[in-house]
Amino acid sequence: MMPSSGKIVVIGSSNTDMVVKSRKLPAPGETVIGETFLMNPGGKGANQAVAAARLGGKVIMAARIGNDVFGKQAVSQFENENMDTAYITVDEELPSGVALINVDANGENCISVAPGSNSKLSPEHLEQLLETVSGQDLALLQLEIPVETAVFAIRKCFEKKCRVILNPAPASPLPENLFPCLYLITPNETEAALLTGIPVTDIQSAAEAAQQLRAKGVANVIITLGSKGAFLLTDSYSGLIAAPQVTAVDTTAAGDCFNGAVAVALAEQMPLEKAVAFAGKAAALCVTKLGAQSSMPYRSEMPA
Repeated sequence: MMPSSGKIVVIGSSNTDMVVKSRKLPAPGETVIGETFLMNPGGKGANQAVAAARLGGKVIMAARIGNDVFGKQAVSQFENENMDTAYITVDEELPSGVALINVDANGENCISVAPGSNSKLSPEHLEQLLETVSGQDLALLQLEIPVETAVFAIRKCFEKKCRVILNPAPASPLPENLFPCLYLITPNETEAALLTGIPVTDIQSAAEAAQQLRAKGVANVIITLGSKGAFLLTDSYSGLIAAPQVTAVDTTAAGDCFNGAVAVALAEQMPLEKAVAFAGKAAALCVTKLGAQSSMPYRSEMPA
């Protein structure tokens, strides 16, 4: 393990996941009898922060929680993962975010999210934190918080020469002048299609979408392709980096694990090709376990 050269600032959501595992996903109007129920800490921001912390990153988590048992449990969990929680704020009106997740026998899932206090994370809550970032650091964001807050944070980080990784999930339109502020963008097939208008169905279409994102001004592009791996486009590299093949138990937080792992690898000054391979191995471990944060691997579990 190489020493991390800077902190990883994760700005995003914190939810509690309520997971039902059953033989199949219900169709509209259908009731399916489930087999297993789990209640786990989740949220894209929190998942990515926990993944980064377990893999060795120095993580600061910025989020907004409710003044309720779910919010208090989330902060306690972050502290147990040795994350800095000084920039987590409490909303006295809205509850903490909740996600309802169904998982089928093949590990596929469908998710409904009630964002709660996540929807009130504002630029004002981040100003003090963003004054502390520098070119030594990385910022990792997603879109389960208000887009205007994410845009504010990205632009502020860019001004401070802090490299920004944006996982544009859930898919949302973004201002065109934001793309040049991004060091790295990491959409999946659906998100890449929304951002570029190019349906991503194979390696060739992933390459076309990545080229369009680069043309918009993004320095580097990773399009995640599930079990196939990830397509990487940089100044010096273009191609698919395959993922290890495993039997998936639950794919719920695989993308979050991937993003947290990429951030750690970049903080350790790995080149992007090695960072993607490292993240693919982490995500492969993640899908062999049930749950979101509970499935994030530790550095000691990673192959050499």
